Amino acid sequence: MKQVIIKDKTFEFAVQIVELYKRLHDTKKEYVLGKQLLRSGTSIGANTREALNAESKADFIHKLAIAQKECDETIYWLELLKESNFISSAEFDSYNSKATEILKILRSIILTTKQNLITHNS
Repeated sequence: MKQVIIKDKTFEFAVQIVELYKRLHDTKKEYVLGKQLLRSGTSIGANTREALNAESKADFIHKLAIAQKECDETIYWLELLKESNFISSAEFDSYNSKATEILKILRSIILTTKQNLITHNS
C-alpha cells in the first residue's frame, strides 16, 4: 500500500517542481538553482519507479535510498531558493512540507524492508 502511495506522491511532487521551475525560469530569470531543483525534485519519483521494478529487495532498498538522498537534496535547494528570496516563505513551507512527508515515507519503507529482510533471513 505504501508503495502505491509513494509512487503517486512522488509523481505529483515532480509535477509541482516542474511548474515551480518554469515559473522561476520565466519570471525570475533564475536558471542555476532552478535547474538543480528540477533535477533532484523529479529524480525522487524516477528512482521510486525504478525501485518498484527492482530485481531484488537489496536493489529495491538501494533505489529508494537514492530517492531519499534526492529528496533531501531537493529540500536543500528549496531552502536556498527561500533564503535567496526567489520563493516566499509560504511557498517554501508548502513545498518543504510535501518533500518532508515524502522523505518520511521513503525512510519508513526502507526501514521496514530492511527489518523484513533481517527477519526473513534469520
